[in-house]
Amino acid sequence: MKIMIDAGHGPNTEGKRTPDGMREFEFNAAAAVFLTEELEKLTGVSVFHVHSNMSDIPLKQRTDKANELRVDCYLSIHANAYGTSWNSAEGIETFVHSSKPHEAYQLANIIQASLIKTTGRKNRGVKTADFHVLRETKMTAILIECGFMTNKEEAALLRSMEYRKKCAVSIASSIKDYYKLKSKIQGSSKNVIYKVQTGAFSHYESAEKLANELRAKGFDTFITKVK
Repeated sequence: MKIMIDAGHGPNTEGKRTPDGMREFEFNAAAAVFLTEELEKLTGVSVFHVHSNMSDIPLKQRTDKANELRVDCYLSIHANAYGTSWNSAEGIETFVHSSKPHEAYQLANIIQASLIKTTGRKNRGVKTADFHVLRETKMTAILIECGFMTNKEEAALLRSMEYRKKCAVSIASSIKDYYKLKSKIQGSSKNVIYKVQTGAFSHYESAEKLANELRAKGFDTFITKVK
């Protein structure tokens, strides 16, 4: 199965950012990395990308590539916005084309339900739209809005690596369930886990200070005592 991941917009797209400056692409691209990692754990799945971390890729170029590769599923990842200043608009919503393709609509409902269950955010439902990436693709295509950049609480979540991964895992799980895919057998030499240590301290207070700083930036952190 071929899956195309589209981290919406690009690093230079104007206007697509939180009121205090985080670009939407920062969330989209990070979630795309986590989603790729999760999908590559599935048997028989090939993952492709139509975005670039260096420049903005035109929409036509994105859909043309997906069509040329004859991918089976197109996943476009986004963060939403209402206006340009902080406000109370919130929640997650998933889009399919306005023609409401049967498979896309079914998959979108599964993804939407999974995201709401996983994140606990407001359910804005599955909607239809005539977006280019939904209209010009010749395969099942879904566009996911994972939260509002113009909502302070959700903007903080969109900055969090934990939330980015949570969204990605939820989407990948939905893909696995809908297409009845199986996980690869774990334990091969390719599945190596590396640990990163950021510091060692003789005083617990110093360790706790660094751990709190890392947690504030979205990293899963714990303190161990070395004997």
